[in-house]
Amino acid sequence: MTEIFGVPIQALMGQLMLGLVNGSFYAILSLGLAVIFGMLNIVNFAHGALYMAGAFFAWMLLNYAGINYWMALVIAPLGVALIGVVIEKTMLRWLHQLDHLYGLLLTFGLALILEGIFREFYGSSGLPYDLPEVFRGVFDLGFMMLPKYRVWVIVVSIVLCFFTWFVIEKTKLGAYLRAGTENPDMVKAFGINVPLMVTLTYAFGVGLAGLAGVMAAPIYQVSPLMGSNIIIVVFAVVVIGGMGSILGAIVTGLGLGLIEGLTKVFFAEASTTVVFVIMAIVLLIRPAGLFGREK
Repeated sequence: MTEIFGVPIQALMGQLMLGLVNGSFYAILSLGLAVIFGMLNIVNFAHGALYMAGAFFAWMLLNYAGINYWMALVIAPLGVALIGVVIEKTMLRWLHQLDHLYGLLLTFGLALILEGIFREFYGSSGLPYDLPEVFRGVFDLGFMMLPKYRVWVIVVSIVLCFFTWFVIEKTKLGAYLRAGTENPDMVKAFGINVPLMVTLTYAFGVGLAGLAGVMAAPIYQVSPLMGSNIIIVVFAVVVIGGMGSILGAIVTGLGLGLIEGLTKVFFAEASTTVVFVIMAIVLLIRPAGLFGREK
């Protein structure tokens, strides 16, 4: 068997694939966080809980209503986005112009509430979610077996992330969104409903978290703890990429997933901390993050 630095190529490629799958979820979740922070100036600590809610909505749709994965990909993110609309309109709207700490504390409290509700009804143990029939099985590449569903997750996340980047950075809609955060009075003068735009932006950001939760359900067990287990790493990704940087969130999420996978091969004990080591180094060299703008 071919080896690279003493590691069988099959094991190396398997860990890289696992890292890329994890990185895909990091990218989608950090993208949603970056959109919300960049557009609304809010540190949304409830993001992990809403990711978990998306996975649970998919599980409930399948087990209580018989609604399959494909419909859940649409319905569950819309349900999470609707929760986001309620949160923004009833609570976050009053915090946009205040210090980041207020939004962080509020959304942290919301995360604990959501996690507690699901834990009360479903316990802390994970619930299985079956793979869609079309994605069962693997692609045989000769040197490794590539699970079909993981390929689907990677492709969808990359397309979704760069589509979102293109809309925000290269279209008139994105220009309105950016202008609405920097000078809302001027944007209102053009007849644009800025409060509605803010609400829809938050709904879109958390909807991305809900979509990530649906895609994660067949890979990881659906659990009330799945959001809190990933959100700290996602925040580290956002900090490394640059708070509010859309491209930084995408590139850093995918890149750190690969680095995490490689670390599991060569130094498994450090795989859970390598992201935070990188974050510390980046902040020492470039406090605004790799793609952030220095103030």
